[in-house]
Amino acid sequence: MELSRPHRLGRRAFSALAGTTVLGLALGGSVSSAALPHPGGPGPVPTGPPPGPPAADGRRHRVALDRYSLLVDGRRLALWSGELHPFRLPSPSLWRDVLQKMRAYGHNAVSVRLAWNQHSPAPGTYDFTGVRDLDLFLRTAAECGLYVVLHPGPYIGADVDAGGLPGWLTTVGARARTTDPAYLRHADEWLSRVNAIVARHQFTRGTGTVLLYRADTPERADLDHLHERLRADAVEVPVLHADSPLAWEEPERTRDAAEARRLHFARLAHGSTLHNVHMAFGGTSWGWLPAPSAPAPAYDPTAAIDEARRPTDKLAPLHQLGHLLRHVPDFTRMTEAPAIRAADARIRVQRLANPDTGAQAYVLRNDSAADVTSTVPMGGTEVEVTVPARDAKLLATGLHLGAGRKLAYATVQPMLALSVGKLDIAAFVGRAGETAHLVLDCPNEPWPTRLDEEAAWIFDHGKLHVIVPLKEDRLTRVRVRSGETDRTLILLFADDAASLRLWPYETPSGRVLVRGPELLREAVLDGPVIRLTGDTVDERELEVWAPPGITDVAWNGERVQSGLGRALSVMTVWPLPGVPGLVLPALDGWRRRTENFEVRPDYGDEGWTVADRRTSHSTTPVPDGQPVLFADDYGFHYGDVWYRARLDGASGLESVSLAYSTGADGLLMAWLDGEPLGTHRPGGAGDGKGTWTATAEFRLPEPLRESARAPGEGAAPVLAVLVRRTQHGQDAYRAARGLTSARFEGAAPDAHWRIIGAAAPDPVRGPLNHGGLYGERHGWHLPGYDDGGWEPGSPAAARDEDARQGVTWYRTTFRLDVPPETDASVGLVLDGTGVPDHDVRVQVFLNGWNLGANVGGAGGAPHTFVLPNGILRTRAAANTLALAVLSDGDTAPAPGPVRLELLGSAAGGVPVKPVPSPGRRRG
Repeated sequence: MELSRPHRLGRRAFSALAGTTVLGLALGGSVSSAALPHPGGPGPVPTGPPPGPPAADGRRHRVALDRYSLLVDGRRLALWSGELHPFRLPSPSLWRDVLQKMRAYGHNAVSVRLAWNQHSPAPGTYDFTGVRDLDLFLRTAAECGLYVVLHPGPYIGADVDAGGLPGWLTTVGARARTTDPAYLRHADEWLSRVNAIVARHQFTRGTGTVLLYRADTPERADLDHLHERLRADAVEVPVLHADSPLAWEEPERTRDAAEARRLHFARLAHGSTLHNVHMAFGGTSWGWLPAPSAPAPAYDPTAAIDEARRPTDKLAPLHQLGHLLRHVPDFTRMTEAPAIRAADARIRVQRLANPDTGAQAYVLRNDSAADVTSTVPMGGTEVEVTVPARDAKLLATGLHLGAGRKLAYATVQPMLALSVGKLDIAAFVGRAGETAHLVLDCPNEPWPTRLDEEAAWIFDHGKLHVIVPLKEDRLTRVRVRSGETDRTLILLFADDAASLRLWPYETPSGRVLVRGPELLREAVLDGPVIRLTGDTVDERELEVWAPPGITDVAWNGERVQSGLGRALSVMTVWPLPGVPGLVLPALDGWRRRTENFEVRPDYGDEGWTVADRRTSHSTTPVPDGQPVLFADDYGFHYGDVWYRARLDGASGLESVSLAYSTGADGLLMAWLDGEPLGTHRPGGAGDGKGTWTATAEFRLPEPLRESARAPGEGAAPVLAVLVRRTQHGQDAYRAARGLTSARFEGAAPDAHWRIIGAAAPDPVRGPLNHGGLYGERHGWHLPGYDDGGWEPGSPAAARDEDARQGVTWYRTTFRLDVPPETDASVGLVLDGTGVPDHDVRVQVFLNGWNLGANVGGAGGAPHTFVLPNGILRTRAAANTLALAVLSDGDTAPAPGPVRLELLGSAAGGVPVKPVPSPGRRRG
């Protein structure tokens, strides 16, 4: 039965709607253009259907590559990888959430870097458990249907402390990233531990989906050595390196959707089929993980999926291009075609052609500050297109859309073309407000049917013209049939927002296409029922194109009433429900305590390490006549470091000069006999390699000078120094951190130095979780610590108190009660840290996990810390929040108001297991 009447416009009405320039040229026949003749015979591996989704299927697979693309079991594969660093999401349950989102948003691979320093607290010691469980991550990626491109380093960059090299490597005299035997001994040990896991998950063996192995090989000798290492460790997947036939480029970050289009379309225009999005998920540089190049906890706020696991504005073009590469095989073997020009030179055109299918792609780029409308010769016709300012478009001609129907041209980008049962479905996307003009070559007159009111069409001279004004978050559907075939073509037109609710999915029984929800995680065909799981935020209608025989739909385990839709789809009768509201608790019941016991003259530092070494492997010279004071040389690689020096013979001391070296946002505080000398921060831009050096000059106040002139017996003055931010640069990891020298005026005391930093690495949270503050060494940040003796006091109220130099701690507990069917992302907001002249540093601990630091004052800003579910207990369980606040002596020791904020929520999500968060040991 006919569900709707065709809506056919006359030429005059259609011309008015489409624009006379475009339509006149199109209907009046071809004009002269640089038509590309169909090339000769196909190459060794012709264009064809891509391989199916990867899985640990138990079968052997062949993986190779030529100058066009990867070859998987003899089929061409365009890799659309997204970068995800598991170490930046310290909740293994959420790995599945982000990986499922990446697959849904069009990625067929995940690029993974491993941080050696997260796994190795000491030479010969390695940990692949808990949040470091590589085996679990690789299993999860396979279950989500994603290939894995693995980059284990040893050096990974990635704005990680020392580029991922462990802190202890600074002290063993090894020259990293060289063929130095001392370095290779440690690097080989690390890679062997990683490779033992990787070998169990290789796609070539059918035991996992690890497809490619990236090499850290600056020189050819390094590559030869790596190949020997991989052979010994039974790693057989292809290795990507500088001389690979296909280049793995490190793309720069992009700020917005337009810049993302320009970058990735440009790579496509150069024939690349090995694409990587940096970053697909930004994540958190928690603890002491970040390098000086990225000191803030939030890593890459411009990522397509943000730190709170929400889609960002940049996601739409990546989603569209990912599904194009995944579902339109023409793009796996594109070669550069003869150049063509737009009528307006502000639009630059690059053209590609597939030698097997004759399909052509056109990348149109506009770098000017104004929108540009121009004609471009495409498929033998001058086509009028508009490219927005500083943006790009990807257009195509010659794509086969099934049953003999071929795309002549379109002014909007193809997103996918797939077959579902007896349906051929093609989706095209553009920006809201523009008008899509699509032309199909149809030798015989078709029978189009308008399914949504926006569409109009006309058939003329063997071509079907379809015109659709694109509206905000609106999908427009057109059905095309003909007497020559029983296959029906469904054309879909979407703007960016609507495209983000189109979800193709490949099942063992065939492909399906789902429209409506904010996310589709999985689709399973079960007899006449298609069982879908996913997320909704708002109420959404659900439409499914599925193989024949599917008549019913289940959503997140519940059957939903449905029927046959006008587009030959299964549609729900009622919208899917959105996410219910959620109220977060206020943070109250705060208790606080000050520390800095280390500054007292009578503090017992007998257990501290004596700093009396005279030589160092650091690249920083040791000052003549002074001991080595560098923190790394005494085993303190991360976090804050305390120094104490007893100054024998300090009579007449007038000033102290302390040279020190830090990463970004470094800080030094000094006291003499418990009295503050002041706070100092390194200025300038550093050395360009991640190191900031400075010298703090402190003149003793008169009372301290008097005390130093006539010390009592056995009362040598004590100099106490706290140095913050010992992070290592990526390009100069052996540069010193901490104090580098001390000089005195008015006296020449004999300084007896001791140093202390972080206690033994947390066996669960790892070596990057805590530093050397007194509270960290004594478990003040951990759940279960008895703070009953602390005084009541909130971070907000303390803003009105007197200034103080040093460290103050705040602790409280709170409970959440998030329904099991709701995925809520919660943040901790420090509202007061962006106040000028209020320089406080805040370290945030949730259930003992160090979620990073915020730098306040004029150079800082209010910051929201994302609290990862799993570390955050969301199901009526207690959470312990602790803040370590460093104040500079000119400000009160408080960050101001602190509150919880709902960053986003969805009905759906994945099951989340609590991340182990052991409390303070008693006894």
